[in-house]
Amino acid sequence: MPYPIEAKLVVGVASSALFDLSESDAIYATHGVEAYRQHHEQNIDQPFARGVAFPFIRRFLSINQAFPAQLPVEVVLLSRNSPETGLRVFRSIEHYGLDISRAAFMSGRSPYEYIPAFNASLFLSANESDVQRAIDASYPAGLVLPSTVYDDEIDQELRVAFDFDGVIADDEAETVYKQALDLNAFQAYEHTRKAIPHQPGPLADLFRKLSLIRTLEDQRLSEDPDYRRILRIAIVTARNAPSHERVVTTLKDWGVSPDESFFLGGMEKARVLSILRPHMFFDDQRSHLDFPAGGLPMVHVPFGVANRREG
Repeated sequence: MPYPIEAKLVVGVASSALFDLSESDAIYATHGVEAYRQHHEQNIDQPFARGVAFPFIRRFLSINQAFPAQLPVEVVLLSRNSPETGLRVFRSIEHYGLDISRAAFMSGRSPYEYIPAFNASLFLSANESDVQRAIDASYPAGLVLPSTVYDDEIDQELRVAFDFDGVIADDEAETVYKQALDLNAFQAYEHTRKAIPHQPGPLADLFRKLSLIRTLEDQRLSEDPDYRRILRIAIVTARNAPSHERVVTTLKDWGVSPDESFFLGGMEKARVLSILRPHMFFDDQRSHLDFPAGGLPMVHVPFGVANRREG
């Protein structure tokens, strides 16, 4: 019997994020649902190629192997497929040895409404409409952008990087900057509120629960000096001093702390990300996710003023 899902850090993932579905998606778009169904039936034992989110999900699930008594994480498949066409997805999951057993198959409908039912702190999908609808409903979600990602199986560390405003925290500061269009005004606003924590953003719960996993690893390391950490959390933000103080205040108020923090002052984030090589980077501004060399898994969180349509 599976452990209660309420006690876990849960990530919901669409098959479009976990696997490369480009071939079958093209068949669906060109020939329709029946040809799509037949294609999956004929290729049911042919595993899908790994998708952009695969390296993240594989390492995320490895946390349970390090903590078999607690089993602190779970991945749930939230899919637009029908149970019939979803058979190939689950056989691919079995082929790669991923410990995923719970699923929702929606037969063409968006699964976003069921994010809270599964206690998910994140929903990853390559379907832009599904992610936007989730964010509009105040659910935690991110759009996995197309990329060619290499999964180095020797590298067992899980590196997760976050932008701060509009991702971990709300978009209060970004709203001030957009209204003033003045960096000095933004810095002054944040400096006067340096002791006031920000309100949580869409991925605050994910960040907090990842920090609890780090606490488990701290305890394990104190008992076993040879233990090798799995999780490494970073914040990569365009802020710099003095506005960085409110970031620190917020995280301290929440009782969480990243392994690394980068306050770049508008410098291109790619310069840091190319060295950090995260297995997932979350940012609310699409322009910050155009990585020049490619090869990094980027996730757009379409939340707040940075994504508000004018008119």
